[in-house]
Amino acid sequence: MTSTERAATIEAGVLAAAERLLARGSSFSALTMQQIAAEAGVARSTMYLYFREKDAVLIRLAERLSTGSFALVGTWSPAEPDALDGLTRTLLRVIRHYRVHAPILRAVLEMSGQDRALGQFWDGELTKFIELSRHWLRTEQLAGRTAADLDVETASQIIIFGGNRVIAGHVLDGDPDRDEAVARELAVNQWFGAIRRPAVA
Repeated sequence: MTSTERAATIEAGVLAAAERLLARGSSFSALTMQQIAAEAGVARSTMYLYFREKDAVLIRLAERLSTGSFALVGTWSPAEPDALDGLTRTLLRVIRHYRVHAPILRAVLEMSGQDRALGQFWDGELTKFIELSRHWLRTEQLAGRTAADLDVETASQIIIFGGNRVIAGHVLDGDPDRDEAVARELAVNQWFGAIRRPAVA
């Protein structure tokens, strides 16, 4: 095994260990580096070579959570023939992705208000989604399919910040049997509220 492969294996093991501990009910604030190292089966000194502090572990977990969600959202386009149904399906996949990793989501939301670096990182991750929303809306405006008087910047913030809040609240405290209903309602609101909103007289 090369040094690069060993590093990747150790890092993956540490992240998986932290996620397992969170899934068992540990709050991230209560976890220690020693607990994570023990769960990962590595010496704490070895773990410190890859993660200088505990918050770095959560930032990496948050990055993977966000990257997975962004990959799902990036497959959708408002120009598709069945775009509204496609948006519903996409949001449902996002909800299910977050549900699989709900312990990480809970930890990120728990700590982002307390840890400045994590908060800034998470805001930066959401900014990527806002930029994608801006692209969708501007492209649709140029094509004449979205109202010319739509405020793209504000609409994008509503879509992403509002959608993220609804999805997070539902995943952490809602009924999984309502995942499809939540995805559909979000899609319809985003579609008719912004993407295909009629011009305001």
